[in-house]
Amino acid sequence: MKLGMDGRAIQLSDDHTHSKTPFRVGCLLFDLDGTLIDSRGDLTGSITLMLAEMGHAPVSNERVVSFIGEGVRALVEHTLRASQKQEPESSEIDYALDIFRRHYSAHLLDQTHVYPEVHETLAHFRHLPKAVVTNKPYDFTMTILEGLDLHSHFAVVLGGDSLTERKPAPQPLLEAARRCGCSPAECVMVGDSRVDLLAGRAAGMLTCGFVAGFSGRAELAAAQADVLIDRFGELRILFSDRPAAN
Repeated sequence: MKLGMDGRAIQLSDDHTHSKTPFRVGCLLFDLDGTLIDSRGDLTGSITLMLAEMGHAPVSNERVVSFIGEGVRALVEHTLRASQKQEPESSEIDYALDIFRRHYSAHLLDQTHVYPEVHETLAHFRHLPKAVVTNKPYDFTMTILEGLDLHSHFAVVLGGDSLTERKPAPQPLLEAARRCGCSPAECVMVGDSRVDLLAGRAAGMLTCGFVAGFSGRAELAAAQADVLIDRFGELRILFSDRPAAN
């Protein structure tokens, strides 16, 4: 049983979509792709350009999206395997990764946009420290946050190359909490994939699955999210930076 900062047991509805009353939290941690932003078009487009430059068979956008979440090297590796139907060599992955990075650097803000209610919700929690913890490289992450006017909301930003470990390992979340001045028990990890939820659970944090992201309800429920939201703005109903009234 998880407890809020006020010591109350977190009681969710049967479908895990809401609690009976808002729970006080001390820190909010967010994934990036599929949580704060919809970046599918630019990621799949850059992968398509990479495959074409290498002379490889295309991979459907839907399948490429299923590979997002574990970092760009994993994205490239999974895509090469799907295209060639064989295990790619490490040197080929390195070569493809360089090509992908070049294309993505040029196109990462072509179609990428912020999900509805994100700006308003982050502003609502302006009194809480907030962090982005993503497996996306830090340079891409900062370019997108600044380009979409999101960067000012966050006290901490950690990319997939910021530390020696990345999600689903708990270390990035624990480090983000430390830099925000909060204990893990005070934090909520909000994400759209099992990678986010596994990391949050391993870190001892409350986990919140964003159903409208890339993975969908079934994967998030199977990963045992503590709570699920369909709209980003539901965070304002679920959580508070103030103690519940007696």
